[in-house]
Amino acid sequence: MSNQTLILDGVHLTGTNSFTFSERVEYLKKFGAHSQSFSTLQPGMEYFDMPGVGYVGYMKKWGQTYVLSNPVADETNFELILTEFHKKHSNAVYMQVTKKVVDILHRKFGLFGTQFGSESRIDLSTWSLTGKKKQILRTAINQSEKAGIVVKERYSDDHTKEISEAWIRTRKCKSNEIRFLIRPMQMNYKENERHFYAYEDGKAVGFIYFDPIYKNNEIVSYVPNISRACAEFKQGIFYTLMCHAMEVFKSEGVPFVDLGLIPLMLADKIESQEAKGLKKMFRLVWEKGNFLYNFKGLEFTKSRFRGEIEKTYCCHKSSVPIIEFIGMFKLTRVI
Repeated sequence: MSNQTLILDGVHLTGTNSFTFSERVEYLKKFGAHSQSFSTLQPGMEYFDMPGVGYVGYMKKWGQTYVLSNPVADETNFELILTEFHKKHSNAVYMQVTKKVVDILHRKFGLFGTQFGSESRIDLSTWSLTGKKKQILRTAINQSEKAGIVVKERYSDDHTKEISEAWIRTRKCKSNEIRFLIRPMQMNYKENERHFYAYEDGKAVGFIYFDPIYKNNEIVSYVPNISRACAEFKQGIFYTLMCHAMEVFKSEGVPFVDLGLIPLMLADKIESQEAKGLKKMFRLVWEKGNFLYNFKGLEFTKSRFRGEIEKTYCCHKSSVPIIEFIGMFKLTRVI
């Protein structure tokens, strides 16, 4: 794919894959404040790069462009980079973006911005396991302790493939590991990943991979983007691993833990820029589509941590983007 160089207010802009990998990592560490910024470095991504500003990460399917997360740039430059990106990808669908991105794309280009789900952030400075609403977490930890489960942070794989393959066989979507919205387990770039494993009688029975979230070259949060557990041990492994990791991060002075996307967890109110038909379709998928993906189970699990909920959106040109979303589900390997 050829690069196209533009000049905008004295800034030289090379539109496609112009950064070196190390340059892209520099932008990630400075501006990677979104829960999926790290996931923009997953295999198969393409990039729209603006030197001195940042980049937009995306994939393509059936000729359609799918953007993942906010631009990896300072928020004050979102409008600049999104405007230039739109000139080359006017049909793009934007997945898992914040209201700030929605407002720009709706105001400037008339795109719809429909809630796709929610995200949850936990303030570690006030985090504790006390309170009636966290009883399920305490119960899970107690069950794990009785079973002799021990959690350790490890930097090498330990039965990872075995656990993962057994876990995938228990999922709604068994054929392939989901990608794009959930980054794949095997990443070429692993700097500052954190791996926590749960052990029973010395054998690993579950794990969580945490990805860093950055602001101004500091890690301000971690997000559990990959989690697996042996099918034989179903009770409480995720809760036990999460609570242990959160205590470690808290002791290190990390401000937050983000829980990532809770797909199709939607607010009742329809906002003015939302596509009513699409939101109704999302609600129908939530009610009837659990055979595709365990939407309700994921919402229940993440809600136990009582984090601060924030809406996350998709932006799209058509009011009912059926073909675009079928393409997105194919891209992610859900179908």
